[in-house]
Amino acid sequence: MSAKFTSIAAVLLALTASTAMAQTKDTLTIDLFGDAATLDPHLQWDTNSYTIYRNIFDNLLTRDAKGEIVGQIAKSWKYLDDKTIEFQIRDDVTFQDGSKLTADDVAFSINRIIDPKLKSPQLTQFDQIAKAEATSPTVVKMTTKSPYPALLAQLVKLSIVPKAYVEKVGDTEFNAKPMGSGPYKLTSWQKGISTDLEAYSSYWRAKPPFQKVQFRAVPDASTRIADLKTGKADLINNVAPDQTDSIKGETSLQVLSVPTERVGYMFINAQSGPTKDLKVRQAIAYAIDRDALIQSLFEGYAAPVNSIGAKPIFGSSEKVEAYAYDPEKAKALVKEAGAEGQTVEFLTSPAYSRALVEAIQQMVNEVGLKVTISSSDQATFLKRRQGEPGNAGGLAVGAWSCACQDVDGIIFPLFRTGSIWAKYSNPKFDEAVDKARVILDKDERLKLYEQAYQVLKDDVPGLGLYQAYAIYGANKKLKWQPTANEAMFVMDMSWQQ
Repeated sequence: MSAKFTSIAAVLLALTASTAMAQTKDTLTIDLFGDAATLDPHLQWDTNSYTIYRNIFDNLLTRDAKGEIVGQIAKSWKYLDDKTIEFQIRDDVTFQDGSKLTADDVAFSINRIIDPKLKSPQLTQFDQIAKAEATSPTVVKMTTKSPYPALLAQLVKLSIVPKAYVEKVGDTEFNAKPMGSGPYKLTSWQKGISTDLEAYSSYWRAKPPFQKVQFRAVPDASTRIADLKTGKADLINNVAPDQTDSIKGETSLQVLSVPTERVGYMFINAQSGPTKDLKVRQAIAYAIDRDALIQSLFEGYAAPVNSIGAKPIFGSSEKVEAYAYDPEKAKALVKEAGAEGQTVEFLTSPAYSRALVEAIQQMVNEVGLKVTISSSDQATFLKRRQGEPGNAGGLAVGAWSCACQDVDGIIFPLFRTGSIWAKYSNPKFDEAVDKARVILDKDERLKLYEQAYQVLKDDVPGLGLYQAYAIYGANKKLKWQPTANEAMFVMDMSWQQ
């Protein structure tokens, strides 16, 4: 009797283990450092948002494993003249409600994101586009305001949304219940907790590799690591360099890393507070020991930069030298500005390294200013950072990527007069970046960007800190190669056989 009971128990245990394994194989669980701010792909361009919505939507263009621009919804394209480009659209794609994706949806998506009424934070990435029109069910003609050399690089980020559905439900409902043509469709969004996706069985490219994907919002880095170690998560992002040894020490886990086009930088408010004074901004620049930050905090997972740009990015300038670390000069400038002891608010969120923020705080405090840290959730941080200068804080760190590998997608949105990110205005800078985005000659563009970077160095509305590396922790059975543009496409992942 006892032996029989033991046998039945063993069978039940085996079945339970088998079921657990099947669930693990069937569902991919990813811990992110925060929740999506939006699932409307034409609104926020923050890491957590696009990590999720990139899997719900297809883009007009994309990049292959080598980083080359290739078609996705667009099969091919050709320039009719310097300001007109024609796209051939795939005719075998359906949205997740079964409706057919056509050129009308592509034209609508383009015109929607450039409509000022939408107030897209991505507008500066696309505002050289004048209009788009569907000339047939499979052809879209796009017109730019002038020749625009970075057009294709920017269009890599353009997600295609369903015209009929968006017009039916409106922008607010579309953000709450997005629908695209991508490999995964939304089943649940518990804000601040998790976003659940399910494979779209009629996806045009191939069968999605997992039946379900769950993105969980886990702001605490230690909790993400613990989830990975216990198997609650299969993949985690935003791993700090000093956490990699903890992952490497587990035989069932792996660290995945790649140098990216993302630039770690510091925003300095040039239009409000103590940092409105140029001498104070220069003092902060001299106070930052970038080499020490890279060596002590990044453990080999970062590279130095002279400006807000990095080697994979066209137009980034190595000719304009960075500010040297000179705390004595910084102290003298603070005194000259009469700013000793003045308070500078440092905005941050869990998306950014607390150790980095506190290290910069200490460096700036040591030259005579008083830096106070204001931490909030990412959505609140973005609202303040993109808002009026008086509420945007004095300092903030960021890790910027346009996913376009062109300076036009970096310093233009960050510092061009009128940008929601810019708390700064200089006509000389504006003239240089405006000209650079309408000239097709690469050498002329490089000269103009060098001029623009020199203006930024002189005015110090921001400071390049490092070229970022993307660091992930993963189950060793997960097969995936991260890319420089940090695209977490679940379609590129699979379980090791």
